Amino acid sequence: MERHVKRILLLSTALLAACAAPGPGANTPVASQPSLKLEKVVMLMRHGVRPPTKPVVVPPGYSSETWPGWPVDFGLLTPRGAAGVRLLGESDRAYFGARGLFPGGCPAPGTIVLKASYKERTIETARSWAAGFMPGCAAAISHPAGSGDDAIFHGLDSGPASFDGNRAYDAALAQAPEGGLAAETERHRDELTLLAKVLNCAVPACPLVAEPSRLVAQPHDRPKLEGPLDIASTASQTLVLEYLEGKPMTEVGWGRVSRAEIEQLLRFHPLEFRYLNRPGYIAAAAAAPIVHEIVTALGDRRAARLTLLAGHDTNVADLGGFFDLHWQVPSYPADEVPPGSALGFELVSTAGGDRYVRAFYRAQTMDQLRNLEALGSDDALFRRYLPIPGCGDSVEVTACRWNDFARIAAPRG
Repeated sequence: MERHVKRILLLSTALLAACAAPGPGANTPVASQPSLKLEKVVMLMRHGVRPPTKPVVVPPGYSSETWPGWPVDFGLLTPRGAAGVRLLGESDRAYFGARGLFPGGCPAPGTIVLKASYKERTIETARSWAAGFMPGCAAAISHPAGSGDDAIFHGLDSGPASFDGNRAYDAALAQAPEGGLAAETERHRDELTLLAKVLNCAVPACPLVAEPSRLVAQPHDRPKLEGPLDIASTASQTLVLEYLEGKPMTEVGWGRVSRAEIEQLLRFHPLEFRYLNRPGYIAAAAAAPIVHEIVTALGDRRAARLTLLAGHDTNVADLGGFFDLHWQVPSYPADEVPPGSALGFELVSTAGGDRYVRAFYRAQTMDQLRNLEALGSDDALFRRYLPIPGCGDSVEVTACRWNDFARIAAPRG
């Protein structure tokens, strides 16, 4: 039976390759797998488009410009952000409905679980997604009352005594190239110079190109990244949010940045993830509560058929680091986490009852979100299966035996 299942899975992969023909190392496009029945789905989703989370985007000395206004207060989901998330919900319902997970109409009670972090933008993201996924249907969203209760999405915020900040610092520093953060900063000299010009910060005196970057250890938390690399991550993320919000290009970066340059500057965001979220020790601790939610939802046959965890880009980066998963959405740098995008896991089974887990990433492209493009029944979203390292032949078929998945998802010291 096991040999028969492998032949079926390998045939499915061959069909995928024939249809999509990805290049070496490319993600595998999601396609219908008639030999594998979809049982359950769990998705960890970043919230939709928001303004900056604070009035001062960059510290004094980096820019004297007044940043453009937004229709909502700092850090909240914008109306256009909500509209973009609703489009995702509509697309997800069409996609998973076509694969037999849900019939038409309102899903039966208990078949959908929605959980969000305590932040209002994530709660509203879950609500907006549900409005697209099951319009007119009841949608209960579970979320903590405050940060102190948010063990799933903000577990390190409380500074747990069990988390060794020095060990986290060492793990982060190990990601630096030879020469440390000074060499990392020098690698991105051109992008830092470009960003300085966008911020109207005079080169060469601008701190973005004149100051060093550094990692600072914290007692019971992930380290802090300070200096140009940190400022560039925050500033570039604000520029792309302006673009995704649909602001005219005369307002995006004060008219001093193009769409192509925004893509170039976005490299700083996943670079920050590489130091603060993806290192093994940090990811093992930060993502552990979310991994527990995923394993529980997939493994319990009585659990919901689809679980949506509405969180933050940092949560997705933590989870990517935990499983060593990598992706690249068109128009974004590798391992970037666009607003509304999700890292998901499917539980599938064969006719003989063998169970497998498949990891995937789904997202709108930059212009699909900026233009609020209808995604249609043909599913224009980026959806790709991702190989799960440590799962035997998963690199070939992107399907991980349930026992192997449970093993690599087990808590780590």
